[in-house]
Amino acid sequence: MGPLQETPDAAIDFFEVAPENWINVGGRLGKTFRAFTERHDFVCHGLSLSLGGPAPLDETLLHRIRRLLDEHGILYYSEHLSFCSDEGHLYDLMPIPYTQESVDWVVPRIQRAQDILGRRIAVENVSCYATPGAEMSEAEFTHAVIARADCDLMLDVNNVYVNSVNHRYDAEQFIRAMPAERVAYMHIAGHYNEAADLIVDSHGAPIIDPVYALLDVAYAHCGVRPTLLERDFNIPPLAELIGELDRIRAIQAKYTSQDVPHARRTA
Repeated sequence: MGPLQETPDAAIDFFEVAPENWINVGGRLGKTFRAFTERHDFVCHGLSLSLGGPAPLDETLLHRIRRLLDEHGILYYSEHLSFCSDEGHLYDLMPIPYTQESVDWVVPRIQRAQDILGRRIAVENVSCYATPGAEMSEAEFTHAVIARADCDLMLDVNNVYVNSVNHRYDAEQFIRAMPAERVAYMHIAGHYNEAADLIVDSHGAPIIDPVYALLDVAYAHCGVRPTLLERDFNIPPLAELIGELDRIRAIQAKYTSQDVPHARRTA
């Protein structure tokens, strides 16, 4: 947080944090976090709820997340449409099979999460490297879950691009298949090219031109939404990140003359 503390007036409108990193954090770090949440808007993006997992939903975690949201006046909570645990937590976010059975399983878990949190949540379309047992497309699966759970979508534009290359589908067609009215906010990030036909969603590199172009398509489809720049490692100087935000703003300006939020995530 050093550069951000040293540049309090940086052109950043909101931040995103993983709630698991800040639950019950006190002392110096807790005070620093409070100073940021009092000055800026925040959203929380979960990493470990495992909405699609076979284990019972972690309701204790949800109650702790609600307290964090309420205590800091945090605007929104989102989670991955994936699973990451059974008898223990995995490092990776694993894909939920694109089946009707999976829809029937994950929908009540999202609804229960919303009941405990006392607010609508947004689920994120995730990057994946295999689609075991798929009976429908990723777009059909995502749309079905959102409609039945009555939740929102956190549209990760880079994940759409990554999956479109890895699984050879039309990225623009995927974007246009999403329910525009349910898109709460967006992510955009960089990635790593393992091979010509294999991309790894790394969040550790600058955004490339085709992903910016896909963000343009997303705004054209659903209007400008708050857009978060994800950068989890290989973090460059703050000025370089602000330059990426400026490019996002330039795309947004094509669709609106109003000020809209755009930010990067800190963890």
